[in-house]
Amino acid sequence: MSNPIVFDPHAGLIAKAGRGDRAAAAALVRAVSPKLWRISWRLLRDAAEAEDVTQEALIRLWKVLPNWQTGRARVETWLHQVTTNLCFDRLRKAGRFVDEDQAPEPLDPGPMPDTRLHQSALRDSVDAALASLPDRQRAAIVLTHYEELAAKEVGEILGISVDAVESLLARGRRALRLALAPEKADLLKASVEGHAA
Repeated sequence: MSNPIVFDPHAGLIAKAGRGDRAAAAALVRAVSPKLWRISWRLLRDAAEAEDVTQEALIRLWKVLPNWQTGRARVETWLHQVTTNLCFDRLRKAGRFVDEDQAPEPLDPGPMPDTRLHQSALRDSVDAALASLPDRQRAAIVLTHYEELAAKEVGEILGISVDAVESLLARGRRALRLALAPEKADLLKASVEGHAA
């Protein structure tokens, strides 16, 4: 059974950059770098390290670009996988990698709070809670909710099945709900007090 052809919106740039076209290479970098940096920053919580990982992922792309087979995979999917793995490598080297098997399982089955609230204090709390997740759970949450990738693509990036992605997301969401429960209670209290005033 042959693999289906994968549409890649960057196919034209990839082909030109693979032949040495500097303008196409620059355009490709502009197109993919912001997302790579965001993924790296969310996983590492360090802007300089995120920049380093983004550069390393792009260097790896340039090494394979002349032999890239358009239609087999999207270049962004490949770059997301490389970026995520580079982040995991850095976390392991720094002794900061936490495997989900080592993390305690949260018990709260309540609804997940809205992580897109624009209030700065809550955003900081969400970022801190996200940073406390085991690395693969954090990667699944970042790729799914912040980068809006489908579970199938997240599975390809992390090298796991869609069911495993859903399991990581469920455990990550439970942990976030538990970590953010005090902020949710404070928001409800402030809302009630504001209406009473």
